[in-house]
Amino acid sequence: MLSNLYIENIAVIEKTSIDFGKGLNVLTGETGAGKSIVIDSINAILGNRTSKDLIRSGCDSAFVSAEFTDPSPQAAAVLSEYGFEPEEGTVIIQRELSAAGKGRCRINGRPTTASVLKAVGVYLMNIHGQHENYELMSPELHIRYIDKLGELSEELQAYQTVYKRYQVLKNELDKARYDEAERERRLDILNYQVDELEAAELTVGEYEELLEQRTLIENRERIAEALNEAKEWLNGSDESDGAIQMTESASRSLSEITSVYADAASLAERLQNVIYELEDCHSEIADMTESADGEMENLEAIEDRIDLIHRLGRKYGDTIEEMLQFLEKARQERDYLEKYEENRETLTKECREAYQQALGLAEALSARRRTTAQHFAEAVSKEMAFLDMPNVSLIVRQEKCPLNMMGCDAAEILISANPGEDPKPVAKIASGGELSRMMLAIKNVLADKDDIDTLIFDEIDTGISGSAAQKVGLKLKEVSGSRQVLCVTHQAQIAALADEHFKIAKTVSGGKTYTGVTALDFDGRRNELARIIGGVEITKATLDYAEELLRQNPVA
Repeated sequence: MLSNLYIENIAVIEKTSIDFGKGLNVLTGETGAGKSIVIDSINAILGNRTSKDLIRSGCDSAFVSAEFTDPSPQAAAVLSEYGFEPEEGTVIIQRELSAAGKGRCRINGRPTTASVLKAVGVYLMNIHGQHENYELMSPELHIRYIDKLGELSEELQAYQTVYKRYQVLKNELDKARYDEAERERRLDILNYQVDELEAAELTVGEYEELLEQRTLIENRERIAEALNEAKEWLNGSDESDGAIQMTESASRSLSEITSVYADAASLAERLQNVIYELEDCHSEIADMTESADGEMENLEAIEDRIDLIHRLGRKYGDTIEEMLQFLEKARQERDYLEKYEENRETLTKECREAYQQALGLAEALSARRRTTAQHFAEAVSKEMAFLDMPNVSLIVRQEKCPLNMMGCDAAEILISANPGEDPKPVAKIASGGELSRMMLAIKNVLADKDDIDTLIFDEIDTGISGSAAQKVGLKLKEVSGSRQVLCVTHQAQIAALADEHFKIAKTVSGGKTYTGVTALDFDGRRNELARIIGGVEITKATLDYAEELLRQNPVA
């Protein structure tokens, strides 16, 4: 539950800290005192979009911190998914708003983003305000109530998995529907491309080898001269000996004295090994000379090949690797189009099977919804009767529709506020007060289907008074028996039922406006209830009535 809310420099609130308790927490105050600012601050903690206008005039930044104790297992699991763990059963969420730019978000002191706050926040608190009556005014959202009451999330998820596969197959089938002329035209292009690339017989690394060969040919005179000179230096000429002959002579000279000078033997042997190495070098140079002579005869063929690779590269890729990849893809597409009829038949069959599977799951889901919808209508009607709408008749109109992500149903809540009138769409006949009470009734019916610890009702008493207001209060009290409820109200009958009562008041000092939040004791509550009941002039009778309301509430 939300145990503490700290607000700093939000609108007219300079600094305040609110310690909420279990059960029903009520906030009251005069119009314009700043009750909505508390809700705006909570919305900021929940990661909702904020405006720089929220920052108190003259301040560079604003700050909100919320402490949650004993989060539900579902909330703890989502926190863990994002890398956060409750510390001793406590989660602290903070958000700083900056007038200069992007603000900061933290969970348990560690940085995070507003999107993470939003993902986590939906499992910590649920806010219902007047603007959320949009849900009731939007028929496409009504089916969610049915699914939640029936606990149909697993069935819906199973259906959606199959439906998504059907959509993928259908899209592939739509792409495969070539007309014959287009298919033949594409095949002609692919055949030409494949034939051209296959005829080229490209190999990886070929281009680099061709460039090396061309470099050799362009330097053929220099290479031939250097190779011939190297051979001559090693093997000599008619006029002089080369390195091999001179080394042989040196080795012989040393060998002749080994009988009288033993140390010369090892040196003679070393020179003999040098001779073998020099002879190998001479042999390799001779081979290189012969190879170079052959390569130098192919310059024209090499230039033609390089030119071919350049021309193909302009059409099929910058490198031979890319050209070969293009060839492989072209072959695959050509094979696909050549087997078009066979592929289409297979795809059509798979698509039809996926559709039938999705349809079967959707119809099973629809049957569950139909049974659940009846229970939903009966339960909500009963709750609304308690909330001073005894003549309301509520039904769920469930009609078949084409398959979509939600199945094959279009569901809409219809109500009749008076006996003898046919039920009509909520949006056409419900007033603001009726919408508020209907939403409270729905939330009470669905209360056991989620484990959100804190429910917030922002002025849910709009458009109601008297016994209706008292019954709304009793229903809020009932809901608060299993979870924490925060309620902003203008009704004394609701405020009197609170377990914790906070007054929001505005003062002006030094030309500036300040709003504070105060936890009320019994006397404070009696005076606040008297203000709500009596307006400007508070009489003894008003105070006595306020005290009577409080006495009727055992917590008071």
